[in-house]
Amino acid sequence: MPAPFDLDQTYIHLDHPNATELPVDDDFWQTIGQRTELSRGYLMMVGPMDETWTSWERHPSGEEIVYLLAGSVDFVLDLPDGEQTLELRGRSCCIVPRNTWHRAIVHEPGDMLFVTPGEGTTHRPL
Repeated sequence: MPAPFDLDQTYIHLDHPNATELPVDDDFWQTIGQRTELSRGYLMMVGPMDETWTSWERHPSGEEIVYLLAGSVDFVLDLPDGEQTLELRGRSCCIVPRNTWHRAIVHEPGDMLFVTPGEGTTHRPL
């Protein structure tokens, strides 16, 4: 029988047509590269937005959906014609285009819902 859970304690792996709960423990992010099942589909999670990101991120396998639940965050996209800043305030959302470098500047801490394609995510320093 399904039971309710907290999306910042348990993530969801969306791999059509399945949605699988993934308990998050202290080792989750250290071992994520070993979880080959996450290279397919999307990872859905809620994370705190309490610090400005110290690197750029990109997802070559698909678009990422980010939904600010609370707080004030600028999402900066590194586009071919220059950087574009998307101001997310309160409850607002954006779609990060596939293979686009992006970063977050936190003005007021809050929480964000991410729906992220798993395969090939990379980072680069600012």
